[in-house]
Amino acid sequence: MRHKKNKSETFKEQYAQIVSEMNPDLLGRARKIGYLEEEIGQVPQGAVEFGLGCGNPVALAELQKGQIVLDLGSGAGLDVFIASLKVGPHGRVIGIDVTPEMVRKAQQFAKEGRYKNVEFKVGQIENLPISDESVDVIISNCVINHSPDKLAAFKEALRVLRPAGRMFISDLVVEGQLPPADSPGLEVWAEWLTVACCKQEYFAAMKEAGFQNIAVVAEYPYDGPGMAPVLAGKIVSLQLKVDKHKCAEYQS
Repeated sequence: MRHKKNKSETFKEQYAQIVSEMNPDLLGRARKIGYLEEEIGQVPQGAVEFGLGCGNPVALAELQKGQIVLDLGSGAGLDVFIASLKVGPHGRVIGIDVTPEMVRKAQQFAKEGRYKNVEFKVGQIENLPISDESVDVIISNCVINHSPDKLAAFKEALRVLRPAGRMFISDLVVEGQLPPADSPGLEVWAEWLTVACCKQEYFAAMKEAGFQNIAVVAEYPYDGPGMAPVLAGKIVSLQLKVDKHKCAEYQS
């Protein structure tokens, strides 16, 4: 008698096929920065190709069904799509990105994947098109480091979070003496180095904005794609949990 597959078995086979067809380098990088194969096997693969940052903030967030989540700098939507599966049909995930082309790409992925609880908007993280105290959780993946006004970005994050809201960030900071931005080999990094800041400045901006509790979950040297040899050991990847209101003092 032929065995009839249940939904779980069918999903496992589909997921295994998706992962097996994925670029091994891309899959390896996704694993390295904290994504599970199961997570990236369930979301649009175009979003994975365009969306890997420097961590997996959704993994830090412990999202609950029904929550409203905001992704600062959502790109093609990778973290939005992963989060949408966790908050369920009664929750909602909003992605904000400054690039209209990327927002359109994310919207297309959402349409193709029939995601009903996601929304993508064009906007700046320093001036969010979001109402006051309207989201439960903010996530951000390797985006705030690009902002020339991090204080404004954190003030906006504080504004849109509900009183018990939390923020989960994967991001990059610099450490030690940096070479001049016009040094050979830094062509790709030169513009970023003009807005990058050290960990102390990053945390100071959060505290000045009003965030009271900053916890470092993980901290390690960044060695992602395109890393310039002269910057080796001078860029640090941070994984952060931040509460809107005070729970405990951050110890640096």
